Amino acid sequence: MTVLKTEELTKIYGEGESRVNALDKVNLSCEQGEFAAIVGTSGSGKSTLLHMLGGLDRPTSGRVFVENKDIFSMNDESLTIFRRRKIGFVFQSFNLVPTLNVYENIVFPIQLDGNDVDGIFVGEVIHSPGIDKMQNRLPNQLSGGQQQRVAIARALATKPAILLADEPTGNLDSKTSLDVLSLLKVTGQKFSQTIVMITHNEAIAQMADRIIRIEDGHIIRDGESND
Repeated sequence: MTVLKTEELTKIYGEGESRVNALDKVNLSCEQGEFAAIVGTSGSGKSTLLHMLGGLDRPTSGRVFVENKDIFSMNDESLTIFRRRKIGFVFQSFNLVPTLNVYENIVFPIQLDGNDVDGIFVGEVIHSPGIDKMQNRLPNQLSGGQQQRVAIARALATKPAILLADEPTGNLDSKTSLDVLSLLKVTGQKFSQTIVMITHNEAIAQMADRIIRIEDGHIIRDGESND
């Protein structure tokens, strides 16, 4: 089942001589349970693309569909609610609430939406990243790798249609990076989660099922990671 799809997605910044086509008629789709890595050099458009996929910024033209819903047909308030319910984010900076413990951080987005916490599912999510024994700790009592594991669990706990990861290992050492990416891949498979990750690290990208290479706002390669 196609979970994520773009049609002629275009983003233009500036006008005249300062005009920049950050994205130029990008078409792509991702299936349920797929783990795709978007790679490219600085300024290639990969971050802009991820922001469009997550509804964090509106395109100049084109459309993004999440579970067949045209997300940019919504007003800002509706899009904010949809994003909170259907799109999970894992950022380079962990963005944990410093005054909340691990468990409270993980369920915070669910409670923010006014929903009851699915204790059984959240328990599974917490167990998978191996953070079940540190639920009462505050973020400043955790290592960087542990904080990113909490961030992944928080993103999964809302049962999103897609999980978007923006340079999720950017603040971690190489060994911890591989551990976190392995976790992301394993939990994605366990929960049939569609994951789209951007990275500049070729070794990290190889852990995905599929690599999408973007340069100058165009997709120049799209195939399995071992192609």
